[in-house]
Amino acid sequence: MNAKNLIIALVATICAPVLFSGCATIFSRSSYPVHINSNPQGANVIIVDKHGREVYSGITPTSVKMKASAGFFSKAEYRITFSKAGYTDKTVFIDADIDGWYFANILIGGWLGMLIIDPATGAMWKIDTKYLNETLVKTETSSDRELKIIDLADVPDDLKRHLVRIN
Repeated sequence: MNAKNLIIALVATICAPVLFSGCATIFSRSSYPVHINSNPQGANVIIVDKHGREVYSGITPTSVKMKASAGFFSKAEYRITFSKAGYTDKTVFIDADIDGWYFANILIGGWLGMLIIDPATGAMWKIDTKYLNETLVKTETSSDRELKIIDLADVPDDLKRHLVRIN
């Protein structure tokens, strides 16, 4: 191999990754770890994607790797439901946002990366949520309620103005 061919091969090897990939694909990723916890711990957690498919089921605390893309040019959206006996179910949502590195394709002329590679790999999206820590509210049961009869003289003065006389 002569020197000219060696230089061409070297330049092609260096330029190929830049020409045939997107900036977000190079500098970012397409799935992100999300650490999920609840108070109290030991709650069931179910994650459903925007298409209604269950993508994870487990118990807190846990860590789940979540894809940022839901398809070509489509960001991921997740519904996370926490449940535990004796507590009210809680649902929270996580969705992906556009990754800033995606726009770097404009600066380096990577139209192929902007229109095909980054959308296809999902690297054009990112999930910013790293930690999800939810507090569940204890449900009130009939045994938690009680009827107390107290003397009017024992009612604090600031509460007396809220009393309604019943004949």
